[in-house]
Amino acid sequence: MKSNLSNNSFDAIVVGTGVSGGWAAKELCEKGLKTLVLERGPMVKHIEDYTTANDDHWDYPHGDVITQEIRKNQPKQSRTGYVNTESTKRFFVNDHEHPYNETKRFDWIRGYHVGGRSLLWGRQVYRLSDIDFEANLKEGIAVDWPIRYKDIAPWYEYVEKYIGVSGEYLGLPQLPDSNFLKAMELNCIEEHLKGSIAEKYNDRLLTIGRVAHITEGTKPGSGRVNCQFRNRCRRGCPFGAYFSSNSSTLPAAEKTGKMTLMPNSIVSEVIYDSDSKKAIGVRVIDAISKEFIEYKAKVIFLCASTIPSTAILLNSKSERFPNGLGNESGELGHNIMDHHLGVGAFANSEDFKDKYYIGRRPNGIYIPRFRNLGGSSDKKDFLRGFGYQGGGSRGSGRGSRLTDSVKELSYGPQLKESILKPGMWRIHLGGFGEILPYHDNKMILDYNKLDSWGLPTVTFDASIKENEIKMRNDMKEQAMEMLENAGYKNIVGYNQTYGYGLGIHEMGTARMGNDPKTSVLNKYNQVHGAENVFVTDGSAMTSAGCTNPSLTYMAMTARSANYAVKELKRMNL
Repeated sequence: MKSNLSNNSFDAIVVGTGVSGGWAAKELCEKGLKTLVLERGPMVKHIEDYTTANDDHWDYPHGDVITQEIRKNQPKQSRTGYVNTESTKRFFVNDHEHPYNETKRFDWIRGYHVGGRSLLWGRQVYRLSDIDFEANLKEGIAVDWPIRYKDIAPWYEYVEKYIGVSGEYLGLPQLPDSNFLKAMELNCIEEHLKGSIAEKYNDRLLTIGRVAHITEGTKPGSGRVNCQFRNRCRRGCPFGAYFSSNSSTLPAAEKTGKMTLMPNSIVSEVIYDSDSKKAIGVRVIDAISKEFIEYKAKVIFLCASTIPSTAILLNSKSERFPNGLGNESGELGHNIMDHHLGVGAFANSEDFKDKYYIGRRPNGIYIPRFRNLGGSSDKKDFLRGFGYQGGGSRGSGRGSRLTDSVKELSYGPQLKESILKPGMWRIHLGGFGEILPYHDNKMILDYNKLDSWGLPTVTFDASIKENEIKMRNDMKEQAMEMLENAGYKNIVGYNQTYGYGLGIHEMGTARMGNDPKTSVLNKYNQVHGAENVFVTDGSAMTSAGCTNPSLTYMAMTARSANYAVKELKRMNL
């Protein structure tokens, strides 16, 4: 991955190296464009830089748990429960070095390095359907999507065949099937719950999660082979079994000889030329020296993830766009969405005491959306719907045994018995719901609070509203009901206080739409008024759906890159 520059002019510039940026780099390079790929963080080389991939918890001073040092350096991220181990802390930014501001609590999980959050993501991949693309129009919410399922479906397929998706064919209209590799297996309690739901309900089902993992054969990239079921994915996978930019799309781009990858390059703004009515390049700050440099290109792809891409657009001011590039509508930075979670139920089972499982499956169960799909599924008190993610497991016998309450017994034969004898099976259903696009949920730039590179910091002001609060009540109740119907014991429902960002799916701040007066991007993810700038990460989302969105980002990126190259050849950009 080269860093030497003969000049500062390129056919294309890609900002960001996560799932969207990696796909933009691959597609543009493979289609013949000389492409500069800019990443604000340091280099992470596939395999070589996964330095903790083979460690065990006893290799760490504190047993690979969250420490006071982690809480001190990452106080906002560590409160989420996601930044919680010594082995992965280096892939998350230092909150003090990269500050942001909160009017209301906002948990912003960030990984600034080559590969971005493609090294850290949960790898769940689901298609949106026309139920999602048509919902805003039908319900009079926000603005209509400028595309429909038929527009993106071929690109879903294109991406899935490349990344490898493990899952089960279901034939559900609300959750279109992907091109699947062999599905991962359910364990015995999950199979039992699946059977119970099938018996008790005719409007819902349980399946294994759909994940971007290779479960058979190989896929293109840097030696990508089958998942080894180690479940150490966030450390970086030396087998390349799960999809990441580092193991797949960036090596493909490099192979063309067309890519110049520059880490430690912070893009501060897109440079707009009023005469040509196009963007002509980007202004970059060297993250180490803090020197400025400008790079020029015919086409620019912003794929830095939702918040950074939107911050770049907001900071890209000109006489034509005094409030930020493409912000004629005033919607840039508004309509921020996420998925709300932290609600559901747990239960125990007294059965299956003769059964256990092998390996650490990097996946869980999934119950697709069954609310507001028509007929008896409709609810009058909230719009849209939710799914459930979760799983079943059998842990140690410790926790309910005598040795935990009588410490004098925690040695000798009693201790040995406690450790070796498994406890009860336990199962969890965690709700995963849609948040509507509200205009007053927003991010803004604070020019009175600058970061270490002199750039304005981001201030968040966003919260869930009445629709989501009512949905959460149903999410808890339905989870408890399904577990009760299955005959499980000690059912405990929960509904935690939700803070924006916990879903790690920031979306919508530069939404697509048909009208420049109400949206920032058109149907091909082009910025209104600067059509050689494409934004294909989560900021482009017009609504959120209730499924993990990364597959949609990748499909939109591939689609937009294909369109951009065609338009360049036609001299339209």
